[in-house]
Amino acid sequence: MVENNRVVVHYLNGTVLKGTTPDFFPNRPRFHLQSPAGDKSIEIVTKELKAVYFVRDFEGHPERRDVRGFLKGPAETNQGKKLAARFKDGEILCGYSHAYASGREGFFLMPADAGSNNLRVYVLAAATEQVLMGPAAEELAAKVQGSQAA
Repeated sequence: MVENNRVVVHYLNGTVLKGTTPDFFPNRPRFHLQSPAGDKSIEIVTKELKAVYFVRDFEGHPERRDVRGFLKGPAETNQGKKLAARFKDGEILCGYSHAYASGREGFFLMPADAGSNNLRVYVLAAATEQVLMGPAAEELAAKVQGSQAA
């Protein structure tokens, strides 16, 4: 039986689509996105994307404020090492990754905020401006938290 993952697809041009996918694999150039209603399916070209957010549900929780940064978490967990990714559009994601390697097309990031609607995020490296690990990731996260408090 094929499991359909709930995903929110963010394109480089700012377009956002929601749906389910039975065939996303990080090493494939395309996958299919079925509308939430299940009435249509479209082909997604991975290189046109910023990221693929695997989510708990499509609505999220608008009243909840996601925690930015690492929440004083450990340097490494069973989900990987601390990592902060700054996208070319300015968004910053903080989390943990086993799969990051410079030169790869993308990598999975597990959000640092366990209460987030995001279960994991597949980040396309071409959409990032900067990817930092360890103490450098913590410094970037601290700067982001400081600028949001101001």
